[in-house]
Amino acid sequence: MKSEQELLKETLVMVLAGGQGERLHPLTKDRAKPAVPFGGKYRIIDFSLSNCLNSGLRRIAVLTQYKSISLDRHLREAWGIFNHELGEYVESVPPQLRQASHWYLGTADAIFQNVYTLEQERPERVLILSGDHVYKMDYRQMISAHIEKNADLTVACMEFPVGDASRFGVMQVDSNFRITDFKEKPANPPPIPGDPTKALINMGVYLFNTRILVQRSSEDSRRASSHDFGKDIIPEMVRSDKVFAYSFRDENKKQMKYWRDIGTLEAYWEANMDLCAVDPLFDLYDPSWPIRTWQPQKPPAKTVFSDEHPGGRRAQALDSLMCDGCIISGATVKRSILSPGVKIEGRSYVEDSILFDDVQVGFDCVLRKTIVDKRVAIPNGTRIGVDPAEDAKRFTVSPGGIVVVPKDFPFA
Repeated sequence: MKSEQELLKETLVMVLAGGQGERLHPLTKDRAKPAVPFGGKYRIIDFSLSNCLNSGLRRIAVLTQYKSISLDRHLREAWGIFNHELGEYVESVPPQLRQASHWYLGTADAIFQNVYTLEQERPERVLILSGDHVYKMDYRQMISAHIEKNADLTVACMEFPVGDASRFGVMQVDSNFRITDFKEKPANPPPIPGDPTKALINMGVYLFNTRILVQRSSEDSRRASSHDFGKDIIPEMVRSDKVFAYSFRDENKKQMKYWRDIGTLEAYWEANMDLCAVDPLFDLYDPSWPIRTWQPQKPPAKTVFSDEHPGGRRAQALDSLMCDGCIISGATVKRSILSPGVKIEGRSYVEDSILFDDVQVGFDCVLRKTIVDKRVAIPNGTRIGVDPAEDAKRFTVSPGGIVVVPKDFPFA
């Protein structure tokens, strides 16, 4: 019987990181979705990669495509920690155009176009992940379940409110957790037997036997399809192969399982706000499951008493995350996330907001439910998130009222 270390070495990870992320625009105007900052100091992709590192998986190919410069730089700076002499790596793999003359047409096509990589690495199994999900998962347990059931494909799943499940792939399973039916984004998601309030959704975590993966993605490439795992590959395999579900075991150690698909501005804002709670739904502070990233060399964050007006003004930061280099000078910050190098001047008020690296907020400003991208200098007296009609004249405003100020926005 093979050891756990041998099984891990036989598993290659492929992270799908090439999506355009149109629903996160303008945060994705100049960067790939997995490279969007999250939680002040991280990038979204750091969570999937940290799961790999904490699971002992150290052969990782990140399949990039659109606007990948900042993502490539981040992978180089934050994840160049593996020993190539031992066969460990995190490598950025842009479209190779070996199998086609076009960019990736879907998730399955991205894998098909990288069959050459599989031929070179010759893994027994391929773990396919999305680069835009936030969660904690030990993939070793899924690999063990996959081998134990002699599966061709194992799909990670979790219970989800049936009323919201139509946004995902939904599966039905038998008593052995073999998938008997799979529908991508059904209008009426089938509930779990015995619980009409829950459905079993696809988390976008797939473990394939390599031979089957190459065979099925190659067959799909010759068909007129959307070349997508959820829409095409998995429903087809359910009818012909051994496809099992794996129930997500959360390493977040909270009462409720935590998994977030960061696909929209609302989802992005809500997941960030989860971190600001007194008892946050997602725990960044567990030393047994560290989240790795690249960190700039900046001084500690500080609050400053401002004497810019008679009587002075104390700085306050309540239920907020402040990264290195932040300075709050006589301002008030509530339920907000301040990335490295943010500075907020006296008498300003920031609430339910996310400020990216090196944002400067002047005096007497008000920001509510606002996301400000990198290096924006907000002039004295500016109001954002107060008057929706005025905000819509200059900025992107989401259906839920989140205002997004794009990177390097010229207020002057």
